Order: sequence, then C-alpha cells, then structure tokens
Amino acid sequence: MAETPYFVSYPEALRILKLHPLALSTEFKPLDEAFHHILSSDLESKVDDPRFDNSAMDGFAFRYEDSTSPPRELEIIQTIQAGSNSLATPLASGQAARIMTGAPIPEGADAILPIEKCDVDQENSTVILLEEGKKHFIRKQGENLSKGNISLKKGALLTPSSVGLCATMGYPEIPVYAQAKIGILSTGDELKFPGAELRENEIYESNSFGLSSLVQQHGHHAKRYDSVIDSIDELREKLNTAAQECDLILTSGGVSMGEWDLVRKLMEEEGDIKFWRVKIRPGSPPLFGFWKGTPLFGLPGNPASSHVVFRMLVAPYLRHSTSGGGIQERKIRVQLAQSLKADEHFLILRRIKIDMTGDKILAYSTGYQGSGNLNSLVLADGLTLLEPGHTGEKGTWCEALLL
Repeated sequence: MAETPYFVSYPEALRILKLHPLALSTEFKPLDEAFHHILSSDLESKVDDPRFDNSAMDGFAFRYEDSTSPPRELEIIQTIQAGSNSLATPLASGQAARIMTGAPIPEGADAILPIEKCDVDQENSTVILLEEGKKHFIRKQGENLSKGNISLKKGALLTPSSVGLCATMGYPEIPVYAQAKIGILSTGDELKFPGAELRENEIYESNSFGLSSLVQQHGHHAKRYDSVIDSIDELREKLNTAAQECDLILTSGGVSMGEWDLVRKLMEEEGDIKFWRVKIRPGSPPLFGFWKGTPLFGLPGNPASSHVVFRMLVAPYLRHSTSGGGIQERKIRVQLAQSLKADEHFLILRRIKIDMTGDKILAYSTGYQGSGNLNSLVLADGLTLLEPGHTGEKGTWCEALLL
C-alpha cells in the first residue's frame, strides 16, 4: 500500500478520477427510446420554429388598423386551416380571414382576435370585431428556434421536453452516449434479501437497491448482483463475472481496515488501487481502482455513507465520462440555524433540511447523523459542504449540495 495514495483530500480524489474516465461509445437512439440518455454531440435545429408566421388562436386574422375603433365589421373572404395546402388570399382593408390555431397568416394581416371576441354573421359572411386585434397572437417565424442554431448541447440529459424539442428540430433519432452498464455488489454474511426470514444478527440488504436507483437516475444501466458472503474466493468469482459483464463495478462494504474487509484485501493483493480513503465524512473509507481492467469503486457498507459517497465521487466520475453530462450538481449558500460538528481536516457532509421561507436560507440538521441512518438522508434537502477548518457554528454560512 506504500505506493497507493492514502487518505487523500476530496479535490485530490476528484483529480485522480479524472485521469481514468470510462470509455463510453456513442450510438443513435430513436426518439421513442431516447429519454434519460445523454447527448453525445450538439444538436442544431434543422428548421425554424415556427416554420412560418401562424396563428396562436382560433379566430380571425385582419389588418390591425381595421380594429382600432371597435366594434368594426369586416367581410369574411376565406377560411384558413392548419396544414392546408391551399394558398391564402392576401387581405385588403376591410377584409378578414377565419383562421385556425397553427394556420399560416395571410399576406396583409398583422393581428388576430379570438373567436370569443367576435360576432359572426354567417348569412352575410361578416364578422364584428368587439375589441382591438392582438398582434402578439401571431407566432413569428423562428421566434422559438432558428435553423442552424445549437439548441441542445452535448452532455444534456434528455428530459421529456428535450426529447420533444429534438422532434421539433427534425431529428428522428438522436446521438447519445451508450449507457454504462454498472454492476452493483454488496458484501457481508449478515445481509439478507428484503422480506426473507431473518435470524439473529442478520439484516436486510438495502445498499444495492439504493445504488441501483442512483445509477438509473444518472442515466445509466444498473445490474444488481446477489450479495456475497464474507468469502474471498466467492468475492473474487463475483468480481470476475462483473468485470466481464459491466463497464464499472460498485461494491458496498468491505473497504475499511477490519479483518473481514475483503474488498480492500482482494484489491490490495490482486487489483490496482488508485486511492484508498478520502477526507470526507461520512464516507471516508472508499477506494477506487481497477479489477481485471474494469474500474471499481469500493463504497462503504453503511447505507447513508454509500449514498453520500456515490453523490460525491461516483456521480462526478460519470459526469466527466460523458463530457460533463447527466444530472448536474446544484449548490446553494445556506446559513446554519444550529451548530453542526465540523473538522479541521475533513470535508463534512451533514444531512440538512433547508428552509427558504424567510429572508435567509437556513439549514437544519435532519437529526441523528450516524452513517447507518438512511432515514436522515430521506428527510434531507441537501448536504453541507463544510470545508476543512470551518467552525460549523450557528449563524455561519457554507455551501450546500442540493439533493
């Protein structure tokens, strides 16, 4: 272990991770399958949006000057529907066109009045305008998007609205990063599948399910393996399988300094460790390295710690591997509403509830901060980023990572 960076600072851990990004391929996904993928290149709009001036309302189109002293009676000379191939007749003064939402604006018209603001005489083909026309009810060509302009940038996580925007821009399929296949493996004799009958000293295994959800939230594919008992031979076999099947491995438990911390032991003896232990709390035991050429994060076994370490180390690693894409960090400055335990040497990540109702943004502890207390994370809006040396005293300010 002499050559392995040990108990590194948080910035140093991030620096090391950036040296070893995942090598993800790119592919094209049809629109129906593109949701929650990450764009692998910028997208330029293939068309103007709108493609032409069109009506935002069902109503009548006319010259604005014909409506300045309502009520005004105009002659209805045509009806214009959305999608019609018929050429609209230009409007002269005193004329109006019945127009549907999305239909092109006829030449000469520069205002719209909704149908409910008009009295229509069908027999005489006239309309009485009860109000002045509204110029802003005409949607102008290119007011949303201009052809050739970049509208979605590389690294964007595709949301329902951005998938719709891709369709608006004319893309039937979208260039994305292939989702990383991430294997998740919990370790420990005491772990049982949720719902199984528990014997004395056994607990339900939860970390792999939480980590799987975090992986999916960040736009990748999770493969959850059954938990492994404290056997170095079985652990080796499971890691070999995961290395063959996955792009990245996340283990949970077995990375501290105890006799049965087998992930650490096996990585020391047969793996390639890039760092072990990081100056953050909770979550100081993690390691990062390679097993049979596949990158591996050894996360703590305590549930709150494993989630926090994912947020602080795995999530930035995944973002860096997709050109900064995926879910982005959101930070906010908060004032501590109560004193929180800080440390001279560690970045402290307290689980907090954030109150924005007053004139200050206040942070409160969610309660007992034990590294095994996952409920304290469920109750949290964010994590404090109490830098080394921060006092943690009530009334002081710090950054917080929003969850």
